[in-house]
Amino acid sequence: MQNEELSYAIITSYSMRKSRTGGIVGRLISRTGLDLVGGRMFAPSPELAKRYAETIVTETEPRHRATQKLIRDYVLKNFTGTINGERPRVLFLIFRGPDAVERTHRTVGHIVHERTSGETIRDTYGDYITDDSGKVTYFEPGVLAAFDPKAVERDLKLWAEFSDSDGGILDQVIPFPTDAKTEKTLVLIKPDNFKFPNLRPGGVIEVFSRSGLWIIGFKVHRMSVAQAEEFYGPVLAVLEKKLGVKSGRENWESIVEFMAGKKPSECPPEERDIPGSEKSIAIVYQGEDAVRRIRDVLGPTDPAKAPPGSIRREFGQTIMINAAHASDSAENAKREMAIIQSDENNFKPLIENFYRRQ
Repeated sequence: MQNEELSYAIITSYSMRKSRTGGIVGRLISRTGLDLVGGRMFAPSPELAKRYAETIVTETEPRHRATQKLIRDYVLKNFTGTINGERPRVLFLIFRGPDAVERTHRTVGHIVHERTSGETIRDTYGDYITDDSGKVTYFEPGVLAAFDPKAVERDLKLWAEFSDSDGGILDQVIPFPTDAKTEKTLVLIKPDNFKFPNLRPGGVIEVFSRSGLWIIGFKVHRMSVAQAEEFYGPVLAVLEKKLGVKSGRENWESIVEFMAGKKPSECPPEERDIPGSEKSIAIVYQGEDAVRRIRDVLGPTDPAKAPPGSIRREFGQTIMINAAHASDSAENAKREMAIIQSDENNFKPLIENFYRRQ
């Protein structure tokens, strides 16, 4: 059995502004076959950008070295400062699995190709344009990654070092008019999207991009039974009133099991606060009237009643297995984000614990 590795991919600020995030996430998961184990939003400081850029140019072969210099200069120019009135946001994703570095390499691809075919992420989302003399006139890598295990370890430890100061919920990064009704809202991409490596998680993010909102927070989360009980606590009374106490309770326990991997009645007290077996992605969106705009794209609880083009019509199966959750009010968004600790930095300990065991 091959040893597991970590790999990473950074979705650039330009890719995020162009709402390419979902397409890139979907390809990374489905084409690598790796487990997405971590993710965090960053607004890199000049110090982080500088230290990351300093590591990029390593090749001795002239053509590869020239490309690395382009990437280095791209990072220094596009990872800090202000672009179109906002600070750059990047999404840093961590993957785990056998041969993870090489699999990520094959999926991300090289930025310089004689013929663009769409086989790799950079074929589709990157640009390397030259004039007749061969001078590069436009360069956009789309995604950044390292393709050597030692380089991956070095870069992961660097970004972990800055993950508290430069990462988290970036609610002070996007400028809004002073009179704007700006809200934050929570989306959970539910466990039914992660039964095997596939395009669905990225597809859900892709459809949500229609809301026109900004992604300011991202967390790979495994909900504990205690968190799921609190999160779906308000639903229990509704189900008991609608279905009766016994049936309502059974249905509610099934929801908790779906989200956390275990029913409350079957969970020993000492395991209630342990992260569950089921994976979700928690995304925080920000913008004007964010709650309504996200829920309009989500669609009603029952996928059969959801309109075409909505999340639940496209990806839902049943009332419970319906692809995603979205907060129904700004107040509930605040409550739900607190329950799942959306601002928790689980990025740094993931990296530290992995390399401590090596």
